[in-house]
Amino acid sequence: MRVERLAEPGTAAEVLRALGAAAARHGLAPPAALLGEWFDASAVIAPSVHLTPVDPAAVFSAGTEVAGGAAGGPVGGGWFGYLSYPDPGADGRGFRIPEAAGGWSDCVLRRDRDGHWFYESLTGAPMPDWVADALGTVAPRAPWHIDWTAPDRDTHRAGVLACLEAIGAGEVYQACVCTQYSGRITGAPIDFFADLAARTTPARAAFLAGPWGAVASLSPELFLRRRGQWVSSSPIKGTLPRTADPAALRASVKDVAENVMIVDLVRNDLGRVALTGSVTVPELLTVRPAPGVWHLVSTVAARVDTGVPMADVLDATFPPASVTGTPKLRARRLLTGWEPSRRGVYCGTVGLASPVAGVELNVAIRTVEFDASGNAVLGTGGGITADSDPDLEWQECLHKAAPIVGSRFAPAVPARRAASA
Repeated sequence: MRVERLAEPGTAAEVLRALGAAAARHGLAPPAALLGEWFDASAVIAPSVHLTPVDPAAVFSAGTEVAGGAAGGPVGGGWFGYLSYPDPGADGRGFRIPEAAGGWSDCVLRRDRDGHWFYESLTGAPMPDWVADALGTVAPRAPWHIDWTAPDRDTHRAGVLACLEAIGAGEVYQACVCTQYSGRITGAPIDFFADLAARTTPARAAFLAGPWGAVASLSPELFLRRRGQWVSSSPIKGTLPRTADPAALRASVKDVAENVMIVDLVRNDLGRVALTGSVTVPELLTVRPAPGVWHLVSTVAARVDTGVPMADVLDATFPPASVTGTPKLRARRLLTGWEPSRRGVYCGTVGLASPVAGVELNVAIRTVEFDASGNAVLGTGGGITADSDPDLEWQECLHKAAPIVGSRFAPAVPARRAASA
């Protein structure tokens, strides 16, 4: 494998814009990008990746089961892709873009946590001339605009009330009820993503694009990290606006209880494939900042035999626990009637499977899905428990979306509490 230190080509957003413009000039597929806290780096960008529809069962299974490079080490390349939330909405319509798409890149540009850039190639090939030229060129910010349409408040309220009724009847303990903004972009999704990722700095941002459309994920949440035998997940449950006192989140009996409930669900999911007795909770109830909000985050870890395929790990854990409910299967079935439209990529996962560095996948919340015509969908939602207030849950949906859609839809008063998604 080749690893070369580069002269400083700029910020991650600037590099992504430059590569996107250069790939378009050369008639190549667009870049794929992971920005934030991926693979102990601050950016991992594939200069050009041909992303095509793939079998959902195989999207992150490209021979990476035993990968376990050192923390902070090379990534090299690998399989970039996304996997949509599988369930339909009440309207029964199909997927707006392919259910899953992915593609292989032999090389990446990696920016470490100290801000140093590296060119890495799994095959040892030198950096392509067009990439070197792109890194020496400043790509100007291109304008973009999305006219967003607000979600239907009455429909969301009806879903929350139905969920509260199901909780009262003992069918579920909690479930994540979601809604959607819709819009249409003028400009390019890559420019939308580069601007929003630079402004909001989410921990698990990801961008993928192809002839089918694009996925621009501004997620703060880790779904799965697999490195050697170790698999971990960091579910988010518990949210307050950034204007609130973060200490109030850790002191909230309701939010703490919900977070612990989802931790138990993740422990159960990982326990289906973990070595007996290896499931642990190394982090519990940590308050962390995210774009526009404070979140309550925990981490569950387990040892999984390296011979267990990634497809089996996903079969045990997907969709992510934090965006479904408990019991998981019953919550998923009920949600298909409470939510009018299919979630799509929202609440699915985006990430990279590297034969060198392992697998890292986000929970695709704060995620905009673009179809080939530029139509945009942004999901938002929250966990409903027995003491949820439908009006506060609606406000929390607006708080979470505000960094993406702007202040036009922001609630008039801060929500007192809510859950993730």
